Amino acid sequence: MTAPFGKVYLIGAGPGAADLITVRGARLLAQADVVLYDALVTPEMLELCSQAVKISVGKRSGQRSAAQEHINEQLVACASKYAVVVRLKGGDPMLFGRADEELNALESFGISYEIVPGITTALAAAASVKQPLTKRGIARSVALFTSSTAPGEAADTRIPECDTLIQYMGGREAMLTAQRMLAANFAADLPVVVIENCSREDERSIALSLQELSLGLPASTGPVLVMMGEAMRPRAHKAALT
Repeated sequence: MTAPFGKVYLIGAGPGAADLITVRGARLLAQADVVLYDALVTPEMLELCSQAVKISVGKRSGQRSAAQEHINEQLVACASKYAVVVRLKGGDPMLFGRADEELNALESFGISYEIVPGITTALAAAASVKQPLTKRGIARSVALFTSSTAPGEAADTRIPECDTLIQYMGGREAMLTAQRMLAANFAADLPVVVIENCSREDERSIALSLQELSLGLPASTGPVLVMMGEAMRPRAHKAALT
């Protein structure tokens, strides 16, 4: 007697570059029967699962995206049809990846699943711009946050109490965060690093101050991450080695 459902793997694709996925994640992609992937997953990443049926369930700010309820239904439907189902998410599934909703859907049907972590963009961005998120005597705590909320909910305007602040899905929200921080007496010259399309060929980054961030950012073509805090202040010898 065959099992009523296959197994679902929630896999973190990492920040973008195909070679930043974990070995376990790549191995499971090569075994997948079907892959439901986010908009931020690159074509190069999908080459790792050429044998699988691929279903786009992309979610991008400002663009049409599959409703989360529909994604949940697709996961359950695929698990009833295929033995190995992969839900491929940008970054790490457990950080701003709406994993809770998908796990609840799987659990409600008794579907077996496994979570494979990925490199979240904050860590990849810090490595790319060569700025540690923590520094002895300067920064000993890090907050990863977003102002994005569910449809119908008011924007979250709280500022985390940490030495290094990292705002996901930055863009206009980061400008508003900077304005609130200045109103809360954060230093106008607090260092900020903004990185777009982290780890991809079209990656770009800029360094600016909190005051400059409060005036807005240039238009972006990809995901934006904003890192704020004294840990982002340029090191004396960095320029000579870049």
